[in-house]
Amino acid sequence: MVKIIPGLILAVFIAVISFFISNLEIVKKTVNFSPLIIAILLGVLVGNLWKIPDSLKPGVVFSLKRVLRIAIVFLGFRLTFQNVLDVGLEGLIVDTVMLTSTFLFGVWVSRKLFGLEPEMSYLIASGSSICGASAVLATAPVVRSEMHHAAMAVATVTIFGTTSMFVYPLIYKFFGSSLGFDEVLYGIWTGATVHEVAQVVAAGFAISDTAGNTATIAKLTRVMMLAPLLLTLSFYLAKKSAVHGAGVSLRDIPIPYFVFGFIAMVGVNSMHVIPENIVHYIRVVDGFLLTVAMAAMGLETNINKMKGVGMKPIYSALLIFIFLFFVGIITVKVTHAVFG
Repeated sequence: MVKIIPGLILAVFIAVISFFISNLEIVKKTVNFSPLIIAILLGVLVGNLWKIPDSLKPGVVFSLKRVLRIAIVFLGFRLTFQNVLDVGLEGLIVDTVMLTSTFLFGVWVSRKLFGLEPEMSYLIASGSSICGASAVLATAPVVRSEMHHAAMAVATVTIFGTTSMFVYPLIYKFFGSSLGFDEVLYGIWTGATVHEVAQVVAAGFAISDTAGNTATIAKLTRVMMLAPLLLTLSFYLAKKSAVHGAGVSLRDIPIPYFVFGFIAMVGVNSMHVIPENIVHYIRVVDGFLLTVAMAAMGLETNINKMKGVGMKPIYSALLIFIFLFFVGIITVKVTHAVFG
């Protein structure tokens, strides 16, 4: 246990610096990056400019694996099952259609058009279809990807998620009436297609409180779908790797048990048995733990390996972004026409 302390301290230190930078006024008014994104950037910078001593490795790996799983479990306190009901049938259908179609399209584009490795394809697809960097982090251990793959996937969803944050409000302001969107439909579209929670909040409330609240609920409902996606992906990968169609036993399946913890925490949060002020602090701590894990991922990322991947992940993420944008509009309009 003592061995993990030095590396853990390093990851925590980078996380603290990341929160400080993200709260700077100039950062808020320009790139508006979350501490998660800043942490991975700082981690990559430190890890590639300085050869990390072997004494720090155990703590960095602990942060990347154990701390990450704990953080994902407590992500459940950001959601309630009531969120699903609040967004309504329309929002739930749009979320489900967009998540499923985007993930499948993302894997297909990455594999077939650009020839990316399966692990990278799954990471880009999950980050684009669910919740950005958090989804990439949660998917990485399930598909057993290398850290430079995860870092590149985070970079792609950050680029196009940030783009969405600025583009979506402009589209609504200039073309919203032509699309037949009101503030609620805009909120559903934003929540079902923009990458990160913070980006959804920014894009939603840039229009109105109604749009912002709807977008946030639609997004959180989409985040909740991370659990069934990871479980399905685990079973699929295990079955795919079975030799000559042999049966797959439970021991062959890399079940992400932390997902069950995530669902359990959603259940606890839904019952409102924990005072709201304590839940607030749990969310704050959880955000910090996620940032620590992201810092560790950056420290473990070899930038030379990222260079070797080239621009193909960016091209793939661009096509997924275009898919989210246009198919999202069509899905919202069709769903509203049928169920509205």
